[in-house]
Amino acid sequence: MVFLPADRLGAIRPIVLGDHVSVGAFAIVHGGAHIGRDTHIGHRVTVGEPEYGYALRRVYQGVGAPTLIGSGVVLRAGATVYAGAHVGDDTTIGHNTLLRTGVKVGSGSQLAANLTVERGCVIGDGVRCSPGTHLTADTVVEDRVFIGAGVRTINDRELIWRDPNNEQPLRPPKFAHGCRVGSGAVILAGITIGEHALVGAGSVVTKNVPARAVVYGVPATQRGEVTS
Repeated sequence: MVFLPADRLGAIRPIVLGDHVSVGAFAIVHGGAHIGRDTHIGHRVTVGEPEYGYALRRVYQGVGAPTLIGSGVVLRAGATVYAGAHVGDDTTIGHNTLLRTGVKVGSGSQLAANLTVERGCVIGDGVRCSPGTHLTADTVVEDRVFIGAGVRTINDRELIWRDPNNEQPLRPPKFAHGCRVGSGAVILAGITIGEHALVGAGSVVTKNVPARAVVYGVPATQRGEVTS
């Protein structure tokens, strides 16, 4: 295990480990990490790494920040949690899953292997997100949402790269309380999936989905309502 208390600008932040924390081989913990009791950090996990370089229309300078990992959390082998992220109690982060700067994950959630959760995403309590899914920056996932494997989210309607004169505001999607999204679905920019709605596997969602609606297809259209 390696402790790196200083960020790229030389600022030193304390590292706090709670009681009964276990740490696997080759894990790296950066300054500002606060890790709760009974948490397991797997092999090759990185916690609290400061972002550095260009991303999301800004340049990151490698500045550290408090990174809060709750009690009873499991960070499986290869997971990376960037500086400023928060992970709630009793949540599991899967193998090789990436949580970018400022991501917040609630308690009792399970984020499976090989996920990418981009900057500023907010994920609630009791969420299940299956392997290989990508959550674009600032996506909101409310409590008790289920997201299948390989789901893709989009927050950019114009696809303009590094042109400050033409870039439009990003519009992340939102997953409302208790909704379910099948594997392989694509959720376009600015879309809201309503409470307890159901999106079929492989759907391309181009407009808002009402609460309790059942939608599927390309493009997804409403085919019924959730009755239980």
